[in-house]
Order: sequence, then structure tokens, then C-alpha cells
Amino acid sequence: MHSLVNRRTSAAMKVIALAAATAIFSHGVFADTYNKGRHVEPAFEGWRPNDDGSFNLMFGYMNENWEEEPDMAVGEMNFFSPGDADRGQPTHFLPRRNRFTFEVTVPSDWGERELVWTLNVNGVERKAYATLKADYLVDNMVIASETGSLGAGTSSPESRLNVPPVVTVLGDEIRTARVGEPLTLQTNVADDGLPKPTDRVVEARRFAEFVGGPLAAAFITEDSIRDRLLLTPPIRVTVGKVNGLFLSWNVYRGAGSVSFDPPQPKPWEDTRTSANSPWGALWTPPAVPEDGNYTVDVTFDQPGTYVLWGRADDGGLYHDGYITVNVSE
Repeated sequence: MHSLVNRRTSAAMKVIALAAATAIFSHGVFADTYNKGRHVEPAFEGWRPNDDGSFNLMFGYMNENWEEEPDMAVGEMNFFSPGDADRGQPTHFLPRRNRFTFEVTVPSDWGERELVWTLNVNGVERKAYATLKADYLVDNMVIASETGSLGAGTSSPESRLNVPPVVTVLGDEIRTARVGEPLTLQTNVADDGLPKPTDRVVEARRFAEFVGGPLAAAFITEDSIRDRLLLTPPIRVTVGKVNGLFLSWNVYRGAGSVSFDPPQPKPWEDTRTSANSPWGALWTPPAVPEDGNYTVDVTFDQPGTYVLWGRADDGGLYHDGYITVNVSE
């Protein structure tokens, strides 16, 4: 247990240091340097057991770039070992930190072996080493905490009751499309309504009224609270995330430019205001369709084979769906 606490404390301190450095240099050369040309760091997030005795090893990554979304096909620069080089990993990498992006199933007799994911992006090779060591056991509370839905080391009755949403992609798993012609995707998302959606403005107002009393409350407006949150966002040991159901379609494999209409919430940790990200200071979860069916139009600018990844996320937990699209001229 002590090693697990030390590991997570060390990780939290690294996040704080990175956030401080980013704030200091956000308008200078540092920010420009991190837009493109940097590497992607593969990450082993932990493991969890399956009912049949097998185990899922969980992976994510840190794309050091804020803008560049590198593509690296499975092969000498993007592979697993030992065994099959292709374990379903992404070949298109979204910006910055992406946690719990995919899972690799290993058999019940995996034992003490390591599974290694190697990435070489922009000339820098990095590896993630996955094992079944007890320190890396993951459950729903760990996922919710690591992604920012909960405070570090905390839980609540509703978070313990929460179950992941369920994604059902309506239609064929393999589609065809033409360059420049929108392809319509319909996705059903079923959810239990937990955790309850977060409204940071309402939370801040309640806290201000509690501290200042009824007299102070008369001078507190939502606009003033929004301004305060924009200027001085709360300091956290870990990332902070707005709870609320959303669906986000993105490219998982495929090297061409792909656009989504309407624009999709970001599944990666963009903490900037107005970035359409659950990790942003004033992000508001989109309205949930009454029938649970989401519609998005996808347009491709180059022919090729693409794998699109749809993630439904309620703030704490997630579920993924995929389709393959063969795009012709």
C-alpha cells in the first residue's frame, strides 16, 4: 500500500510541477515549443481482472504536443512485445494526456511477465511496461480519481454506485464513404445519471454564500463568479473534471484530416477555458438527447481506411465504441 501511495503522490507532484511551469511560460517560447515536434509517451495505467480469469492491461499516453496529432502506423515505430505487435493500440494520437485509452487482454496464466508498448514519434523512442503487480490494480474509484472526477483519494456514495455508460453504434461496424461527402453516424448512449452533473458556477456561488452570509449573497452574481473562475481557477493536487455525460467521436487510426459536425467535446485533458473540454474551468455538459441517440456527420479529406473511436463518458467512468470506414475518392 505504501508503494502505491508513494507512486501516486509522486505522479501528483509531477503534475503540479508541469502545471506551474506551463503557467509561467504560457505566453513565451515554452508554449510555442510544445505545439509540435515533440514525442508521445506511452503510459501503463494499471490492470483489472475479468470474470473469466483473464486480465485487462490498461494503456494511455501523453502526447507532449498541444497541437500536433502525430500518426504512427503499427510496425517498427509502434508495437507491442512479446507476441503480436498489433494489440489494438491507436495509430493517431490526440494532443496531451489521454488516460485509459485502450485495454489489452492477457490470459489467466500471465503471471509475472511484462507486456511492453514501444512508440517512436518525432525521433524519440519511449516504452511502457505493463505487469500484474498488485500496486497497479485498478477499479472504478481509481479511474474516477485519476481522471479528475473525484478529489485525490476520495469517494462518495454516488460515485460508488456509478456504473459506466453503454455505447451502441447504430448500423454496420464497417462503412464506406467518399472524400468530401459527410457520413452520418448515430450512436445510442444509455446511462444511469450518475454522477450528478457538475456546475462549477453554482458550486462557487453556494460556497461564497456560505462563507459570506445572506448580506454578501446579494452582491454575488454568476458573472462575477465566472470572472473569478477564469482569473483564478481552483488549485488541485490532481486534474479537475466536470461531471456530466457526453459522447465524443475521434480518429483512432487513419492519417487524413477528419472533421466532425457538431464539434465533439475533447476526450483529452485540455484545461484551457472555452476549449470544449470537461477539464476546462467553465465547461458545461451538452444536453442529453431524450432518446439517447446522438447524431454526428463525419467528413474525410483523404482516401484510406479509418478507425473512428466513440467514447461516452459520464465524468467518472466511460465506455467505447468503434467503427471502420473505407474512404474512396
